[in-house]
Amino acid sequence: GIGPSDASPDEGVVEDLPLIDERAVEQLTEGLISHYLPDLQRSKSALQELTQNQVVLLETLEQEISKFKECNSILDIDALFSEAKHYHNKLVNIRNEMMMLHEKTSKLKVSGIN
Repeated sequence: GIGPSDASPDEGVVEDLPLIDERAVEQLTEGLISHYLPDLQRSKSALQELTQNQVVLLETLEQEISKFKECNSILDIDALFSEAKHYHNKLVNIRNEMMMLHEKTSKLKVSGIN
C-alpha cells in the first residue's frame, strides 16, 4: 500500500489556496516590512549622510585646488618681478655707462677745442 511518506509534499496545496486568509497575508506582509524597514531606513540615512559628506569633501578639495592655483600664479608673478628687477638693473648700468661715455666725449670735445 501507499504509506504517508509516499505522498507528494505539494499534495493538497492547490486545494488550500482558496482558503488563504487575506488578513493573514496582510499581517505577514506588515511583519516582513516592519522587520526590514528600520534597517533600510537606517541604510538610507547613512547613505544620505555619506553623500552630503562627499559633497562637502569635493567642495573642500576644489577650494584647496584653487589655493594651489593661486600659489602657482603668485610664484609666476614672483619670477616675473625678479626678471623685471634684473632687466631694470641692466638698464641702470647701461644708463650709467652712457652718462660716463657722454662725460668722456664732452671732455674730449672740450680738450679738442682748446
